[in-house]
Amino acid sequence: MQPLIDIHLHLDGSLPYSTVKKLIQVHGILTMTDTQLRSHLSVSNDCHDLNEYLEKFAFPLTLMQTQDDLELIVFDLLKELKQQGLVYAEIRFAPQLHTQKGLTQTEVVQAVIDGRDKFLNWQVKDNSNAPLHVNFLLCCMRMKGNHQENEETVEVAKQFLNKGAVGIDLAGAETPQFAIHKYKDLFDKASSYHIPYTIHAGEAMGPESMKEALALKTTRIGHGIRCSEDEELVKTIVKDKITLECCATSNLNTKVFDKLDDYPIKKLLSEDVKVTLNSDNMTVSNTNLPFEYQQLEEKTNLTKQDEEQLYLNAVRAAFCSEEEKARLRSLI
Repeated sequence: MQPLIDIHLHLDGSLPYSTVKKLIQVHGILTMTDTQLRSHLSVSNDCHDLNEYLEKFAFPLTLMQTQDDLELIVFDLLKELKQQGLVYAEIRFAPQLHTQKGLTQTEVVQAVIDGRDKFLNWQVKDNSNAPLHVNFLLCCMRMKGNHQENEETVEVAKQFLNKGAVGIDLAGAETPQFAIHKYKDLFDKASSYHIPYTIHAGEAMGPESMKEALALKTTRIGHGIRCSEDEELVKTIVKDKITLECCATSNLNTKVFDKLDDYPIKKLLSEDVKVTLNSDNMTVSNTNLPFEYQQLEEKTNLTKQDEEQLYLNAVRAAFCSEEEKARLRSLI
């Protein structure tokens, strides 16, 4: 089995079901049937758009407000990723969304890193496949009245840079109200701190949002799949070697595409776009990275050669050390 890399994976959209069940018991939350639980955590096939999709984050976030809970969730998730054959992951989350019970953003990030370190210690005893290494991206959020919290996230990213955190992101609802250019000061500050960043764009709002992201000198775009609607934009992305963090099932859920047969990942690869394939939200979309590859093999005739290129594109784009990139290249 080819090793796998996921550089676009949201922590709060990927809580393992078994972990959620544990936390429901611990916190004495009303017992639910599996069907009820899945309806709280995952979208159905008739999800209408990105806004409806984002509603599924409300319940898991209630379970992610203490250090112990965050540590457990990260540990359990990483065990799942290791089982799936992942060798590197960049997992993203917004520290400001985990402060509802009094944690500071710094404490949130430390708890997540502690969960990772606990997994790394456990992994030493598990030689079933190549080691999984993990870093984190801290998300600033497109929301009303949270500019101070976003500024704090950038400062916390500086504090943990290369100590578990390797970059920042801008996530949340893609709407004109929260247009990317309104967050320019955050990315200017990140640049001054030498913090790498990626920006969600080209999902709900199409090519124009991607142009705004590129104006902020990002090297990676979260999703970005709708560049296929603008040939000149594709040329720019190729020329500037911008990496797209594509997430097929998620884009299907949010009605960016009606069917996977139309997903343009092979076309973009043939045009020399630096495309990667990722899972986005494993639980919300009821997916994982092996499933993403399997679906695209079946629906778009994705080949082993294509998959190797997707892997190498992810290695190139990852915000990890050159030493780690050399390890990842040696695995294929």
